[in-house]
Amino acid sequence: MSRFESVDQLVAYRTKLQDAHNKLQRRIVVCAGTGCVACGALEVFDELKKQLADNKYEVALELQDCLHSKNGGAHHVSISGCHGFCQMGPLVHILPDDVLYMQPKVKDVTDIVNALLGKAPVNEKLLFKDPATKQAQKGRNDITFYAKQERIALKNCGYVDPESLDDYLAHGGFSGLLKAMSMEGKAVVDSVTKSGLRGRGGAGFATGRKWKTAMDAGSPYILCNGDEGDPGAFMDRSIMEGDPFKVLEGMTIGAYAMKANRGYLYVRKEYPLAVKRLQKAIDKLTEAGLLGDNILNTGFNFTVSISRGGGAFVCGESTALMRSIEGKIGEPRAKYTRSAVKGLYEQPTVLNNVETWACVPLILEHGHEWFASKGTKTSTGTKAFSLVGKVKNTGLVEVEMGTTLREIIFDIGGGIIGDKPFKAVQTGGPSGGCIPESLLDVPVDFDTLTANGSMMGSGGMIVMDSRNCMVDIAKYFVHFLLEESCGKCTPCREGLRQLHAMVDSVTKGEATMETLDNIERVCRAMKLGSLCSLGMDAPNPVLSTLKFFREEWIQHIQEKKCVAGVCRNLITFHIIEEKCTGCMICARHCPQTAIHGEKGKPYVIDTAICDKCGICYTVCPEKFDAIEIL
Repeated sequence: MSRFESVDQLVAYRTKLQDAHNKLQRRIVVCAGTGCVACGALEVFDELKKQLADNKYEVALELQDCLHSKNGGAHHVSISGCHGFCQMGPLVHILPDDVLYMQPKVKDVTDIVNALLGKAPVNEKLLFKDPATKQAQKGRNDITFYAKQERIALKNCGYVDPESLDDYLAHGGFSGLLKAMSMEGKAVVDSVTKSGLRGRGGAGFATGRKWKTAMDAGSPYILCNGDEGDPGAFMDRSIMEGDPFKVLEGMTIGAYAMKANRGYLYVRKEYPLAVKRLQKAIDKLTEAGLLGDNILNTGFNFTVSISRGGGAFVCGESTALMRSIEGKIGEPRAKYTRSAVKGLYEQPTVLNNVETWACVPLILEHGHEWFASKGTKTSTGTKAFSLVGKVKNTGLVEVEMGTTLREIIFDIGGGIIGDKPFKAVQTGGPSGGCIPESLLDVPVDFDTLTANGSMMGSGGMIVMDSRNCMVDIAKYFVHFLLEESCGKCTPCREGLRQLHAMVDSVTKGEATMETLDNIERVCRAMKLGSLCSLGMDAPNPVLSTLKFFREEWIQHIQEKKCVAGVCRNLITFHIIEEKCTGCMICARHCPQTAIHGEKGKPYVIDTAICDKCGICYTVCPEKFDAIEIL
């Protein structure tokens, strides 16, 4: 690609691409996020290209090819970032027809191509089936998973080829930067401030206020936090993989506004596809003159590099992240001075996460009033969540702030797997908390979640049903944080160690009521004395489960009972003789061969051999329900 020497040149080229894009007969978009690639999306993509070419279709892989199309349009075949409905991947989307094929294999490509050629109807076996009506739903506009979503940060994911600058431009890319460059830097910061945008990385600090502090302190470093270490969270990864140009455009807008000339993207090593696509985007933008020296011949200079993290959870904390970029051990420091004043290399630094930077171009393009009109008064705009756990529809969702947990879990997520009772949802990752059924109708925003003992965090949302033990859940997160603590401060290092030992004793039936008092005492000490927010928030899973599920903790201690059937020391599996038909399914699956009997007659479990893995309980057909947990 040639270098753009002026704003006019960029706008003229983009207009040509948009014209070509509008003339396309069809777009065939194959999801190539990490999950879909693992499920064979690229093989499907290759087969689609081959079969379309074999059928003499005018196939374009680059939009540039469409500029010279002879027939007034071509079929553009491309990859895209994550569509969001990850459990149904790989996904193939036909536009403008809006036909979304789910989980197609290479052998199904012929059906897709025949439907495109008009030789056969759309194969309904490859469409989404509504769980309630069992009816096939053709496209994204019909599927309930997408119906209640409002996408800003994820707007391009599923539509734009993340490896094509042309495709990004054809979808209006760099409108935000061009608008910003027509304004004074201070006006850009004011616009972000008035939009009400708060950081999507966890703390929810006002973005515009942070920018103003850094701008007043002098030319800052621009950092993007793509570390994302929360279990079950993959929002930032999906945006980096699916829309890298928008993240870089957001950072460039910030650099222009604050007169910065150096930026870093901090991405964990476990995200190789994100690193690859971000680096491609940086190279293409540099070649096009949209990064580097004298951008669009305006005298504005901004260079971005990728810094790869080793995958330490603590490096998601701002000061630890900056030390890691400096080549030092990634440990937090006391924040006597804000990073906006003294951060990376002791210089003013603005750190925002991926989702925050991805919102910035659209705020500039559409105006701060547009963004502020969405969401709630104190939490404007939208928020992306990774919806996982015991929910029917798992994947990536983005909703307006203020949407209730019930709408997210039951309307978008489709409810609980097997229609079992909902028990809790963990928001905010390991530093967040568990919210019970009684609070399902609270609006999801920064302040409401915090007021209820949890937090927004980066956006992980883990749904639990009656088979989840809340003490065991608390132990899991405490163990995770114990393994990830950097060990620099005593309250976090020793507090987590003691906390884990005490919670573990509860799950084993070895604790007393005095243990509960000691658990709460340690939690308070950690909150008061830990050096960084990760240590201060580490007790949240314990405290929230104690607050909302205290009876379950007491049952473990006083009755030596785990009602969820998870804590092995406190349960015994038993076959109900009257219900057992002797179908042998449990016996065939038992890894310890602890289940015996005669076919057609009730079976029994030898408790001396049983290791309480629970497989028998899981595989016993629902119509029999012959295994109980004592």
